[in-house]
Amino acid sequence: MITFDTENLFSYIDKDDFQRKLPVGIDALDSLLKREGAGSEMLGWLDLPDAPESEISNIIDTGKRIQDENDCLVVVGIGGSYLGARAAIEALPADAAFPVYFAGNNLSPGYHERLLSKLDGKRFSVCVISKSGTTTEPAIAFRLLKRKLVEKYGAGGIRNRIIAVTDPHSGALRRMAAENGWRTFAIPGNVGGRFSILSPVGLLPCAAAGIPVAGLLSGAASGMDTYKRKDETNIAVRYALMRWLLHEKGTAIEVLSTFHPELALFCEWWKQLAGESEGKEGKGLFPASTVMTTDLHSLGQLLQEGARDILETFLISAVPLRDMTVPAEESDLDNLNYLAGRSLGKINQKAFEGTRAAHISGGLPVITLQIPSITPDAVGNLFVFFELVVAVTGRLTGVNPFDQPGVEEYKSRMFKLLGKPGA
Repeated sequence: MITFDTENLFSYIDKDDFQRKLPVGIDALDSLLKREGAGSEMLGWLDLPDAPESEISNIIDTGKRIQDENDCLVVVGIGGSYLGARAAIEALPADAAFPVYFAGNNLSPGYHERLLSKLDGKRFSVCVISKSGTTTEPAIAFRLLKRKLVEKYGAGGIRNRIIAVTDPHSGALRRMAAENGWRTFAIPGNVGGRFSILSPVGLLPCAAAGIPVAGLLSGAASGMDTYKRKDETNIAVRYALMRWLLHEKGTAIEVLSTFHPELALFCEWWKQLAGESEGKEGKGLFPASTVMTTDLHSLGQLLQEGARDILETFLISAVPLRDMTVPAEESDLDNLNYLAGRSLGKINQKAFEGTRAAHISGGLPVITLQIPSITPDAVGNLFVFFELVVAVTGRLTGVNPFDQPGVEEYKSRMFKLLGKPGA
């Protein structure tokens, strides 16, 4: 599914050294598959593509019911509780143009005020996603949205308009759901948020948006079969090993660059996945992203001639799902008639090829990941590919890729400033 081109990597890492260390990468993958090593209790994401058919049918049926009974859905969550779903929804053309809005991923009053205004006069339901139910940003947004629901439907009329995706047994949100009779879906206890896209966390919003979740899971299952293979041709292992070796030699930043704006939120999902998994103990590549050709007019200069501590990875689709041609104009004052009648998709492809060649000549190590097209199968495949790459990289780096102890530091300081009891 993914074509892997390492371009000029062996100008920056020794090819013989890479070959010698490939078995180390395979051992890192093997430790994950054997459920060994740091964070082994959080490896349930390896099983998500093979979810029971009954669970998937329940998700699909609930998504259809949400469409039938509402004009839109609001998904409340932060980090892994919303990024995967939003990435898939923005990347893929939906069977039904059903709006899904997102709340609780920031503390901006302006953002939430505009969102609440969009809901005026609309039938809507809320899907709140949180293992605990006490994370500040989504908990505040959920309070605001519950008040909006009560204003519209009355206190007794909101029961069937709230769906909680939460811990299967405990936590504030689980208790609230039980007390109020809300419909619930479980977040597997052995799956962390940033690895949860293929659980109800990601699949339920996708189903409501009209995304064929069966396609996502099919592509993910195929990807797992491919990227779990313990041999030297496994591109997930090869990519992870290259990232690690470059980091060891001083590369500080990885930029994921795409020429497809519909993949911009996928890049945001990847940034959390990589940053939160690898950024520990003074280690980890800083994950950044660009959307081309837009960012060539803002960051192109830096990528071409700035500090050379960057790995650039291109994420490209070979064929656009839809295309159009450039029209001819009689005057040709803008000198574009040489492109008249040509495919915009092919022009975009040449822009990518030219950019890649320029950045290679400018001294950047470059990797290209290409999928055939931006389809549910391909996106599902990409999700598990990057999850395995990041997990293997964490093993190679020597950190636990499944915890996030540093995230608590800002929270404790914020709670003290807000006067939270016991903080």
